[in-house]
Amino acid sequence: MPDTEVKGIDDMLAYVGDFSRYQLILICLFSVINVLSAFHYFGQTFTSLVPEYLCNTTEYNQRNVIALECSIKLWENDTVYVEERCTTGWTYNNSNTHGYTSLTQELNWVCSDDWKPVLGQSVFFLGSVIGGIVLGVLADNVGRLHVLVIANMLAFCGNAATTLSSNATTFALSRFLAGCATDTNFVMMYIIVMEYLRPSMITFGLNICIGVFYSISCMSVPWVAVWVGNWKTLLIIVSGAHLIVLLFYLIVPESAQWLISKGRTEEAIVCFQRIARINGRTIKPKAIESLRQYSLENINCKHQQENFFGLLKTPNLRRKTIILIYKSMVLTLCYDAISKNINSTGMSPFIVFTISSATILPACLFILAVQDKVGRKALASGSLVVSGFLSVCAGIYLAFVENPEPGGLLVLAIIARLGINIAYNSGHQYAVELLPTVVRGQAVAVVHVVGFGATFFSTQILYLAEFWRPSPEIILGLLMISGAVACLFLPETLNQVLPVTLQE
Repeated sequence: MPDTEVKGIDDMLAYVGDFSRYQLILICLFSVINVLSAFHYFGQTFTSLVPEYLCNTTEYNQRNVIALECSIKLWENDTVYVEERCTTGWTYNNSNTHGYTSLTQELNWVCSDDWKPVLGQSVFFLGSVIGGIVLGVLADNVGRLHVLVIANMLAFCGNAATTLSSNATTFALSRFLAGCATDTNFVMMYIIVMEYLRPSMITFGLNICIGVFYSISCMSVPWVAVWVGNWKTLLIIVSGAHLIVLLFYLIVPESAQWLISKGRTEEAIVCFQRIARINGRTIKPKAIESLRQYSLENINCKHQQENFFGLLKTPNLRRKTIILIYKSMVLTLCYDAISKNINSTGMSPFIVFTISSATILPACLFILAVQDKVGRKALASGSLVVSGFLSVCAGIYLAFVENPEPGGLLVLAIIARLGINIAYNSGHQYAVELLPTVVRGQAVAVVHVVGFGATFFSTQILYLAEFWRPSPEIILGLLMISGAVACLFLPETLNQVLPVTLQE
């Protein structure tokens, strides 16, 4: 490429080496982040896992004692004459958990104390909402790389502090701290890699990492828990691994697109020169000067002060933003509800979790094979339609089959999980590409946080099965179909130059 043809960021990326040596290094580091994120997020699931349990009756000499979960029954002449609250502790059946000891089991947080692990989960969610917003705003003001490191250090501190928890207060505070890192510890590296890849390579670079490394990591979480044997050792391993991200300061450059969007063109040029050296290339002075000229013509001080509310200034921007938020709510709510619904099959939670996580890889491979052919909008909308249709079909199946086979329920659940994985991952990339660089960090954070907020209703939707068994599947199916219709009103981003400013 002649140096005089460098007229923007995408041209400069091609000039220094499109998807060459340094981009592959970034993708490898993104794979590391995938592993850390999976263990951080799903480690909490196994920290608070509740095994089967019964009241301990070893202190009773009588043979006519029957143990229940939270009480005991004393029998005399085949007649119950007293039922007492359990005060002698509990015995746990670890056969389904393969000998793994959770925090819930170790601290006996069952029966009257069963609210304590639930509180920790709720506070973790609260931390993810607050942390996501605060760190998202910071990402657009201090940089992606700094926030990436901050988020992973929060994950380290929160998980490490959890191992010291002995009561509900310390447990809730430590889970709040760990929750503050959730999503940001993954999204920031996602954005950095995306902003260093040309649009034609984004689908391959990002989805191959998520499909392979995130899937394998999710499938590994339960078996690492079994291998280490208890929740404290699991969290020590999970928290310590986050310290690796401190080394990213030596390897990962700040996003050049973000630097240019902030008017810091000279720093962006240094980043491009660093990449060019690693790729064995040299940037000629005319190419550097043309990039400076592009920045002067397209980026001004007003753009540097933009924030999320700029996305609400005009009818066109408001429409796109509202659709993105609604789509995020539908995707996150349905993803969470379908995941929770799988746990009702009666099988080992470790096995069910592994099987459901295995759907991430084929979902990403499908995205990799199809998305750059049919476009972002077609795949995001089409996968939601298919997932919604399958979910409604599952509801109809439940409505007309009185005693469905557990195996059949598991198959339907896995198919639904596969479909929502395709919709969730393709929709995630679609949203990041649509949002302009100048507000991408905080805009992605807001869209994701609102999506997390919608998951509050997932438990309530599943509870509706108590009144009419097929209702959760039908409601979730209709929600996904409505999200598919909303996607049709968004612009296509396939092979388009990604927006840097709100005006673009």
